[in-house]
Amino acid sequence: MADNNENKEVPDSAANESQEEQKAKAEQGEEIQQEQPSEEVGKEARMWAMLCHLLGLFTCFIAPLIIWLIKKDEEPFVDNQGKEALNFQITVAIGGFVAIVLIITVIGACIGIPLLVAVGIVDLIFCIVASVKANSGEAYRYPVSIRFVR
Repeated sequence: MADNNENKEVPDSAANESQEEQKAKAEQGEEIQQEQPSEEVGKEARMWAMLCHLLGLFTCFIAPLIIWLIKKDEEPFVDNQGKEALNFQITVAIGGFVAIVLIITVIGACIGIPLLVAVGIVDLIFCIVASVKANSGEAYRYPVSIRFVR
């Protein structure tokens, strides 16, 4: 009799596991669908938004400013991401300027050099992440950015 009860419990637990697996697969499917490019944001808008973020690495705030000024009225996504890239690059420029001023001072060289390296690394990482997100159609907001342009 005990064997019969154990056999009855196994199918129930197997049924519960299969339901849990189905739920997990459904949740994974939802996550995969969310990661795909949004149909609302056009391919050209995604490209310009990506360039706003990516070119900021090489031109500081000049390229994001130019792209934003040219494309802000055409695409709301480029307007949003252009402002984000512009604000972040201005923040990076200020951080770099402060680091250089600290390097020039004798006492601040110990702080200025690591600060300049940290600003460069943060700029590189955040710009790459923002470029990937913008290219997939997701709006990205930099975690450390002063909002100069709203």
